[in-house]
Amino acid sequence: MMPQIRLAELVKTLPGAYQPNVSDAAITGIALDSRQVQPGHLFVALEGGNTDGHRFIPDAIRRGAAAVIGTQDLNDLTVPYLRVVDGRRALAQLSAAFYGFPARKLRIIGVTGTDGKTTTTNLIYSILAAAGIKAGMISTVNAQIGEQALDTGFHVTTPEAPDVQRYLAQMVAAGLTHAVLEATSHGLEQQRVAACEFDVAVVTNITHEHLDYHGSYRAYREAKGRLFSELAVTFVKEGGNPRLAVLNRDDESYPYLSELVSALSPPVRAVSYGWHPTADIRAESIVSGPPGMQFTVVHHDRRHPVESRLVGEYNASNCLAALAAAVEGLGMDWETAAAGVAALEGIPGRMETIDLGQDFAAIVDFAHTPNALRRALETARQLTSGRVIAVFGSAGLRDREKRRMMAEVSAELADLTVLTAEDPRTESLDGILAEMAAGAESRGGIEGETFWRVPDRGEAIRFALALARFGDLVIACGKGHEQSMCFGEVEYPWDDRTAMRAALAEKLGIPGPGMPYLPTQEDR
Repeated sequence: MMPQIRLAELVKTLPGAYQPNVSDAAITGIALDSRQVQPGHLFVALEGGNTDGHRFIPDAIRRGAAAVIGTQDLNDLTVPYLRVVDGRRALAQLSAAFYGFPARKLRIIGVTGTDGKTTTTNLIYSILAAAGIKAGMISTVNAQIGEQALDTGFHVTTPEAPDVQRYLAQMVAAGLTHAVLEATSHGLEQQRVAACEFDVAVVTNITHEHLDYHGSYRAYREAKGRLFSELAVTFVKEGGNPRLAVLNRDDESYPYLSELVSALSPPVRAVSYGWHPTADIRAESIVSGPPGMQFTVVHHDRRHPVESRLVGEYNASNCLAALAAAVEGLGMDWETAAAGVAALEGIPGRMETIDLGQDFAAIVDFAHTPNALRRALETARQLTSGRVIAVFGSAGLRDREKRRMMAEVSAELADLTVLTAEDPRTESLDGILAEMAAGAESRGGIEGETFWRVPDRGEAIRFALALARFGDLVIACGKGHEQSMCFGEVEYPWDDRTAMRAALAEKLGIPGPGMPYLPTQEDR
């Protein structure tokens, strides 16, 4: 049953709000899309890059909105209207208040970064489970509330504030005590995770990504930094406030975030991790292979063995981040924390092996940034003595510079490269592939010999598998766990793992799933 709260009570959570005609109306929900408004809802009109929610206020009222929040001066509405300075901050605060400020009743661990967010979030969640702690998780893949897993959408971004607060409220109702929340740069910039009362904040890395949205690396880095600023405004909770920042000593973001954290008030403690000799929690002696990896963690001059079923040095860094959050932030002992790392079998769509009995390796990975692709291909090289064959694309209406950069990375690190579609949206797929081809050629790639353009993603995977010989490794990157691909403005159901299984089954002549449909199939 949905909660109800009086409008006047909600308004008290908005300091400085202009309140000309607050009524005692009962609010039954909060919506930022007028099409989702139901009778009794509070409609929050947001101004975005492409749309202005104020235009849809009449539609929201027609659908039964009991009150409206906005940032513009408006008169003569038939329902109470409250003007605020920051619509998104108001949305987060109102959502938290509507659900009874659930984050104040939980220990909240936030994870941000360009690459490795989902893996680190799952590692922390696994550590909490190993410790017998009742914990929930909100990632870009799903929301885990007890035994229930809820889909958070087709594409990877932090859910909107009303959904985040609703998930947290469900965790409280289920008797959970901790929550791990993955925070994207969009989610932080758009304040979807404001009012989440973070106790521990973790960064994996901050590399080249989303510059189409943020405009510059500096602005992108500042968006990530919001997670750490939130530590200083966390509500005082029963049991105290850890207020811990977990920083990557190896990453270029370290000096900026370290300075940001040191200036916060009340004070926020920082702990660093990495391979760097001055890191507070340091890894050494890594051994990585197909079964997983083993390494040693050095902390306060003591050494702790760690094993993981994940592969790749970059995943050792993710493990360090999770261990630092657990040991330094939550006071967990090393043995329990290490057991949680060892218990995690893998992450959907992250270096996920697809094995139908073929005599070469096939892997699906989410790597969709230059840095992530480099790490994935370096790891792939460690997993095979044969050739590495990479299949990937680059998204339309997103950062154009990374198209060239990713193709350059693959030309340098893979033996063979197949360039294909990845959410072209309303851009020309041929144009995207031409930019990528130019990047491959700039690093010595020869079209038709070391790289190819195959616009249809299903056909590209088939083509890569046809190239594979005994002992080779084929890796499809960029989509991972995602369940759709966007052409024009239409999301077509798509799963790289299903596509890989379909293509392998065809190659081996055995039963398997059908190849998912994409409109590029019509052009073959």
